[in-house]
Formats: sequence, structure tokens, C-alpha cells
Amino acid sequence: MNLAATIRQGVLDALSGFAVPGVDREGLVGAELRRFEELLHDYPKRQGKTLRGQLLVLSARAHGAHDDGSALVLAEALELFQDWVLVHDDIEDGSEVRRGAPALHRQVGMGVALNVGDAMHMLMWRHLARLGDGPLLDRRRALAEFTRMLLATAAGQHLDLAWVEAGRFDVSEAEYLRMVTLKTAYYTVASPLTLGAACAASVPPPRLEEHAIDLGVAFQIRDDVLNLSAAPAYGKEPAGDLYEGKRTLILAHFLRTAPPARRERVVALLARPRAEKTPTEMAEVLAALEETGSVAYAQAAAEARSAAGLAGISAWLRTLRDQDAARAVEELLAGLVARAA
Repeated sequence: MNLAATIRQGVLDALSGFAVPGVDREGLVGAELRRFEELLHDYPKRQGKTLRGQLLVLSARAHGAHDDGSALVLAEALELFQDWVLVHDDIEDGSEVRRGAPALHRQVGMGVALNVGDAMHMLMWRHLARLGDGPLLDRRRALAEFTRMLLATAAGQHLDLAWVEAGRFDVSEAEYLRMVTLKTAYYTVASPLTLGAACAASVPPPRLEEHAIDLGVAFQIRDDVLNLSAAPAYGKEPAGDLYEGKRTLILAHFLRTAPPARRERVVALLARPRAEKTPTEMAEVLAALEETGSVAYAQAAAEARSAAGLAGISAWLRTLRDQDAARAVEELLAGLVARAA
């Protein structure tokens, strides 16, 4: 079994066999509880790429961890985090599609989906409780980093949601970059590398986080570009960011550079409630973003950030104990913003 499959199986195992005190698993109640357990497995079974979990384990190996035990627990908990937070994120954004299928709340309703996400969150912490102090792992430091990652992601999500809620279209490029640093960069690159190092009693140099953030930000900008591409492999609703009114680097550049009349037209279309937006209108917005060079501008920004981040991280990787694992880390990171899905 390869690393990605091992992590996916660990996630599924962490969601199985939970006990509900005082409840008979037979009859109608038991059947509904079995359905509940099936819903817990829904997003994990849709097989995300497990990039973050793999990065964490490979980082541990590169730093000289004695085995994969602690790293796998952390990697599986990290993938569990992404799965439950995506259930909530899809509700918060009103998303239609996740990993090529209808978002969970579109299938079972908002209340049921929200509760499923809550239970997955609880089971994530139960899984993390398996983490023990080993000969190299500092459990307290690892859990502190994991918690820092969770809080950073929540803070970034708050900014993203608050700007939409307030109807703000004056979000600057600098504000966008701060938001995605919190929402995406920590849990995508910076924390997986740091958590992997913790499994080998290693502390990365201070500059590493800066380089990791560059790569994490580049990953999110590339994700914003892919969102508009409607590529079938992308697995999300085509142009979903436009329907959801997301504030992106693409939009910030457009609003800074577009002629006033066109800017006002696009803002008027994006400000409408999702249910009132039409494919024709969103195609008009997309054409405007492309014609002003805003999509190309964002892609160039992603490539520049990626190059800067990868150069810094590659120099650090060359100092680590296990060079085979270090090269695997570098290959994984190099593919983050070059991906087509």
C-alpha cells in the first residue's frame, strides 16, 4: 500500500467503530446510526489527494524519524481536519459540489451535514489522543503546532466569510494575501513540514515558515485560477467562486485596474444573491476577468511565489538526513501550483 492509500485507510479506520452509550444498534435507531457512520465516511471516501498528510510523513522521514508511527497519526488527523472543515466550509459558502459529487449538505440537509462535521471533528481529537511521547516526538510541541494550525485556518475563514457578509468589494491584494496565509498556507505547507520535523525532534529554521507560506499562498492562488477553468478533473463547481462572491487576487486586480463602468457592472453582478445569478451573467464576469488580464496576473503571482518558496525550501531540504525523503518532499511541493486539478 502506498503512502497516500495508507493515510486514507487510517482516516477511515479513525471514523469507524465509535460507541454510542446506551443505544441498541438494532431496529430503526440502529439503522439510522449506521447511516450516520456512513455519512462520516462520505468525504474521506471521495479520495482527496492527501497532499498535506503525505507532506507531513515525508517531512518526518527526511528529518530522520525512526519510523512512521507518530507521523501517520498526525497525518491522518490532519486529513480528518480537512474533511470535517470542508463539510462546514461547503455549508458556509453554499457550495454545490465537492470532489466531483454534490456537497454533503445538498444531499442530506444543512443540519445533518453540520452534525456530521461536528462528529468528525470530535473523532479527529480522539485520533490525536493516540499520539504518545516517543524517543523523538515531543507530544506537547506537536499538539501546540496542530492547534496553531487549526486556529489560523479558522481566522482566515472568518476573514473570507466576513468580507462576503459585509458586501466588501474593496478588499485589497494585501488583505487577500493575509487571508489566504491564514486560511490555506499554514495547514497546506507550513504546519505539515513543522509537524513532520517534530516527529524527529527537529525544529525548522525560522525562515522556513516564510518559504512555506509562499508555497501555500501560491497553492491557493492557483486554486482560485483553477476554479474558473471548469476543468472536469478539478472536482468542484465550475466558477463556484463567482457564484459564492469570493474575494480573490483575481478580483482584487480586476477592481484595481478595470474601467469604472465595467467595474461597476461586475460588482453589481457579483453582489447579487447566489440564487439570482445566472450562468450567462457569470460567463460575462469571467470574460471581464480574463480580458483585463486579471486571471493571468494571478497565475503569474502564483508562479513567482512558488519559485521563491521552493528555492528557499530546497536549500533547507539539502541539509536533512534522509535525502531520498527530502527529494520526495521537494517533488510534492513542486507539483502544488503546477497542478491541473
